[in-house]
Amino acid sequence: MAINHWIVKQEPTAYSWANFVADGGTAWTGVRNFQARNNLKAMRKGDRALFYHSVVGKAIVGIAEVKKEAYPDPTAPEWICVDLVPVQPLKTPVSLEQIKAHPDLANIGLVKQSRLSVIALAAEEYQTILQLSKR
Repeated sequence: MAINHWIVKQEPTAYSWANFVADGGTAWTGVRNFQARNNLKAMRKGDRALFYHSVVGKAIVGIAEVKKEAYPDPTAPEWICVDLVPVQPLKTPVSLEQIKAHPDLANIGLVKQSRLSVIALAAEEYQTILQLSKR
C-alpha cells in the first residue's frame, strides 16, 4: 500500500510540535475549509505528514503519522478530523523561505495556497523537504 504525504499547519502559539510530542499525538480538529477537509478524508493510516509551524516560525519542524483515519470532529461533528502521532523532529527545521527558493517546491500548496491548513504533497516533494532538513 502506497504511503501518501501531507503538510499539516498549526500556529505554535496555539499548539506546537513540543505540545504534540508531549501529548504523544492528537486529534487534528478544527479544520473548517472544504479543500482541507477533503485532504483529511484522503488521509490513510500510516500516511506521513510534515508538521508546519505557521505564523510564528514558518517552518516544517517534524514528521507525524496518521494513526486513525477520518471521523467526525468532536468540536463540530459536521466536519472531520484524523488522529496524528509524532514520528520524529526534523534534524533542522525547513523554513518557508527555503521551500520558496527551491525550484522543485515552487508549486506546492504551502506556496500556492498558503491559507490551506492540510496540504497534499507528492512523494518527491516530501523527500526534497527531508533532504533540505539534513543540510
